[in-house]
Amino acid sequence: MGTPETTTGTSTSEHPRVSQRIAGIAESATLAVDAKAKALKAAGRPVIGFGAGEPDFPTPEAIVVAAQAACANPRNHRYTPAGGLPELREAVAAKTKRDSGYEVTAAQVLITNGGKQAVYQAFATIVDPGDEVLLPAPYWTTYPEAITLAGGVPVQVTADESTDYLVTVEQLEAARTPKTKVLLLCSPSNPTGSVYSREQITAIGEWALEHGLWVITDEIYEHLVYDGAESVSLPVAVPAMADRTIVLNGVAKTYAMTGWRVGWMIGPADVVKAAANLQSHLTSNVANVSQRAALEAVSGPLDAAHEMRVAFDRRRRTIVDMLSAIPGVECPTPRGAFYVYPSVKALIGKKLRGVEITDTVQLAALILEHVEVAVVPGEAFGTPGYLRLSYALGDDDLKTGVTRMAELLAEVD
Repeated sequence: MGTPETTTGTSTSEHPRVSQRIAGIAESATLAVDAKAKALKAAGRPVIGFGAGEPDFPTPEAIVVAAQAACANPRNHRYTPAGGLPELREAVAAKTKRDSGYEVTAAQVLITNGGKQAVYQAFATIVDPGDEVLLPAPYWTTYPEAITLAGGVPVQVTADESTDYLVTVEQLEAARTPKTKVLLLCSPSNPTGSVYSREQITAIGEWALEHGLWVITDEIYEHLVYDGAESVSLPVAVPAMADRTIVLNGVAKTYAMTGWRVGWMIGPADVVKAAANLQSHLTSNVANVSQRAALEAVSGPLDAAHEMRVAFDRRRRTIVDMLSAIPGVECPTPRGAFYVYPSVKALIGKKLRGVEITDTVQLAALILEHVEVAVVPGEAFGTPGYLRLSYALGDDDLKTGVTRMAELLAEVD
C-alpha cells in the first residue's frame, strides 16, 4: 500500500500540507539564536548569548507573592472575560496616565498574551488585504510577519547610523502612496535602542494626521531611557491622533516578566472591541495568575524598574566602549531599551580564519562557531551589515563575550 503523501510534502490530491500563508512566515531570528545558544549551553558549551531581549533579573518579589496568592484562590481557576480582568484593564488605564500622561478608559484596553499578541491583533484588526504599512527599519523581526499575516504590505523605510537609525518625515512622505494606511513606530527601539525626541514624535504625528493615517506605536521599552532621553507617547504629543492610534505595551521588559506573557493594546473603543472579538476566538483570556501578577506590577511602584535601569545603563556604556574599540566596528550609543546595533559593514568582504565574510549572517555564524558567542545578524531586522547585541545579561558575561568577539575579529584581514 502507498503512503498518503508524497516525498515532496504534498498530499496525493496535490494540496500543500502547510498553507501558503503559514509556510511563508519566517522563524523569529532572535528566538532562534537564543534557542541555539541555550541548546549549546545545555550540552556543556560555554556559550554567551546576546540574542534574546530578556532581562536577566528575577521578577520582583511582590509580584511573585501576588501570583502565589492568586494560585490558591479558586476564582482564578476559571475563565475571565476574554479581554482581561476588569480590574487589570482599569489598572492599565491608570498606569498609562501615570507613566505617559495618556488618559484612556478601561474600555480602550485589551489584555493580551504578551506584547507579541498585541502586535499581531493590532494589524489584524485594522489592516485589509493590500493595505500598505510603513515600516521603519531596522525593525523588530515580528513586525513584517504580523503585517503580512494580516494581508498587508510592509513598506520598508530605512535609516542608518548616520541618523541614529531614526527615520524622518521626509522619508515617510517619500514612501507614502494612496494605499498607505498605517505607520508602525517603535520608540525606544528594538533593535537599535534609538529614541525619537518629542519634536520628532510630534512632527511624525502631525504628518500622519494630515494624511489620515493610523499609527501603531510600540512603547514596551518606555521606562528604559538614558542620557536625558524621554519616551514620548504619540497620542500625547498629538492629541488629535488618539482616534487613529493603537498603543502597544506590556509588563515583560519593565518588570522582568517575559515568561509571564501579559501585554496589552490601547486604542479607540471600537477597535479594541473588535480586537477582543478576535481574541475570544484566538486564545480567550490570558492566564488568570499572570493577570493577577500583572495587576500587582502595574499598580505598584517602579522602584525595581529603576534599579534595573541603573544596571542596564552601566552595561550600555561598557558594551559601547568595548565594541567601539574593535577595528571595523562602529557602535552608536543607544539612548533606550537594552540593545546595541553596531555596523560591521567594514568587515564584509574581508577574511576571517581563511573564510571570506560575505554577509552578517555568515559573520554571526563564524562568531558562534569560533568563540561561542551568539549575536543576531542585521538581516533579521531588514538591514544587512549590522549585528544586534542585547546587554540584558550579567556584567561578567557581557565583558567576557565582547572580549571573545574582539579577539576573534582582530584576526580579520
